[in-house]
Amino acid sequence: QVQLQESGPGLVNVSQTLSLTCTVSGDSIEKDYTYWSWIRQPPGKGLEWIAYIKYDGSTNYSPSLKSRTSISRDTSKNHFALELRAVTPEDTDMYYCGGGTTRAYEYNYWGEGTQVAVSS
Repeated sequence: QVQLQESGPGLVNVSQTLSLTCTVSGDSIEKDYTYWSWIRQPPGKGLEWIAYIKYDGSTNYSPSLKSRTSISRDTSKNHFALELRAVTPEDTDMYYCGGGTTRAYEYNYWGEGTQVAVSS
């Protein structure tokens, strides 16, 4: 079965970099035409897409976060990662990884999410 698992710190200080890793099992992040994304959800609000990385390594970013965001992958480990730089308390959210489809912004598979708080 396909599983995605987020990992990273639960707390990060303001101005620092948040680094998260998504471990994918049961499927390949290099599988033809697939997209793999990071998404977050503020408390009591809807989902906000952050970025994706495609099967071929190409990337795309939310315009509102592009200047602070990097998405990357390690194909040898079947991982993909998120870096969000210069964090503020407004970045306190639940962070998810998802993907596995051949269309952007559609997610066959989700991790359970990881709660991240930014300390002021």
